[in-house]
Amino acid sequence: MINEIYDVIVVGAGHAGCEAAAAAANLGSQTLLITMNMQTIGQMSCNPAMGGIAKGQIVREIDAMGGYSAIIADKSAIQFKMLNLSKGPAMWSPRTQNDRMMFAQEWRIALEKTPNLDFFQDMVKSLIIENHQVVGVRTSLGLEIRGKSVVLTNGTFLNGLIHVGDKQLGGGRMGEPRAFGITEQLVSLGFEAGRMKTGTPPRVDGRSLDYTKMEEQKGDEIPKKFSYLETPPLTKQLSCHIVYTNEIVHDILREGFSRSPMFNGTIQSTGPRYCPSIEDKINRFAERNRHQLFVEPEGWNTCEIYVNGFSSSLPEDVQMKAMKHIPGFENAKVFRPGYAIEYDYFPPTQLYHTLETKLIKNLFFAGQINGTTGYEEAAGQGLMAGINAHQKVRDKGEIILNRDEAYIGVLIDDLITKGTEEPYRMFTSRAEYRLLLRQDNADIRLTEKAHNFGLASEERLRKVQKKISQSSELEDILKESSLKPGLINPVLASIESSPVDQAYRAAQILTRPNMTLEKLEEIDFIREKTSNFPTEVREQAEINIKYKGYIEKEKENVAKLNRLETIKIPENFDYSNINSLSGEAKQKLQKIQPQSIAQAGRISGVSPADINVLLIFLGR
Repeated sequence: MINEIYDVIVVGAGHAGCEAAAAAANLGSQTLLITMNMQTIGQMSCNPAMGGIAKGQIVREIDAMGGYSAIIADKSAIQFKMLNLSKGPAMWSPRTQNDRMMFAQEWRIALEKTPNLDFFQDMVKSLIIENHQVVGVRTSLGLEIRGKSVVLTNGTFLNGLIHVGDKQLGGGRMGEPRAFGITEQLVSLGFEAGRMKTGTPPRVDGRSLDYTKMEEQKGDEIPKKFSYLETPPLTKQLSCHIVYTNEIVHDILREGFSRSPMFNGTIQSTGPRYCPSIEDKINRFAERNRHQLFVEPEGWNTCEIYVNGFSSSLPEDVQMKAMKHIPGFENAKVFRPGYAIEYDYFPPTQLYHTLETKLIKNLFFAGQINGTTGYEEAAGQGLMAGINAHQKVRDKGEIILNRDEAYIGVLIDDLITKGTEEPYRMFTSRAEYRLLLRQDNADIRLTEKAHNFGLASEERLRKVQKKISQSSELEDILKESSLKPGLINPVLASIESSPVDQAYRAAQILTRPNMTLEKLEEIDFIREKTSNFPTEVREQAEINIKYKGYIEKEKENVAKLNRLETIKIPENFDYSNINSLSGEAKQKLQKIQPQSIAQAGRISGVSPADINVLLIFLGR
């Protein structure tokens, strides 16, 4: 039925588990994906969407490295939008609305086509550990399955507890049982565990809504894609809608606060700060008389609607009564109410940057078990855990993405170095080098690296090499093309920019505020030279020219930081012997055991003075 021994066993088939299993198998490891339910592989447990601010960059990075999330998102997309186009390119973030059922189906198809990957449906109750190393798993059926490494991606299932008002149900998702046994075992082995909370909104019958009372939100006129490969273009799109709550809705919801597990003390754990429940928003922002809701379709062939922004753990009767007073929802029929869920997680400071645990060798954690929230954050961790599990059992070098290389690198470094006491969500503001980490250049940043260790295909490498070559060619054309005042001044006048009295290179003119390559191409001479280049090449060349100075400055800052990254700290270093360190620094450094001076400097509570003391102590 199953192999005698696997290279990698992945527990859980959510976004983290799917990417981990695909990565390990595609690298050549004999891989087993164990899930409690084969019908929910790749399930979108919450909103039917991928990407968004900073999250879209992560999806592109996963794709650039040979992961599956972008391909699955493209194949199941019902709408595409590029967010933040009014801001600089560091902030542009792709996002898709997705067909929930199609998304899961495409994941299942992709995984079943992946060589070296087996599946098994059962619950993992415990790990088999020998000499502080994981060597397999035990299931609820009593099976012992041996593996050289194990990746835990349990999501919200570890001792999951669902709350709807004063009702409590054991489960990892509504209608699905929770998992138990693993937390208790890991705690007995010395791991620190905690509890977190997340929530989900009601799903309603779209046939019962009046969309004329809502603001329509269409997709982009010319929709792009996530994947750098030739995934199918989006030729038709479904609209979302925006609507707002009001004082009547808020008053009804407040009436139920006494029965809310959030306010009566039933829920003790911390929820996501940046995706609060509707009752939390009303309580925290009492001065606001309305809150925005996004009415999102669940797919092409279903009438089910996801009410984004109305996440709630209030009693179902309160939710339904309040919803009737939202414009367009007067006759709404509810498929299922919103609910909150509490679950176990393990503070991620207990991991190395490879996502291997410090206490147990060859055991990796990825996803919500590390205290994160969001499909994209989970998928990025899953990818890296799957890669490093493969590398470890094959005695190959660890693969770590630096903060200047990828948002995935920022995510993992933040988790390992700073930990988290609330569900961690990625934002562009968390990345100090976000101008380098744009959504348009993830392939340039990561594909060659992934190809070198065997995950990104030859096809991907050829595509990115061609893109780099063409971008360089287009930049040279713009740098060499001279424009006389008679040609350029009419275009400058159209954007209210000062006229010129001598010839300028096209690249120089492109650096002006509000000037774009598209505007420059109003000049026939330029359009003849540039219009044949692909859209992604034109975008790349334009950004490189317009932001050259800023990009070079960021690269200088990276070089300075990397000098500190090269100063390694010995393993299991004893900080208690350094009297000049502050008490807090000693405590934090001893717990986290940073691997470099740069990582030590990113730990909350470690001051520049403490870093200077460390440098002196290490002879630097």
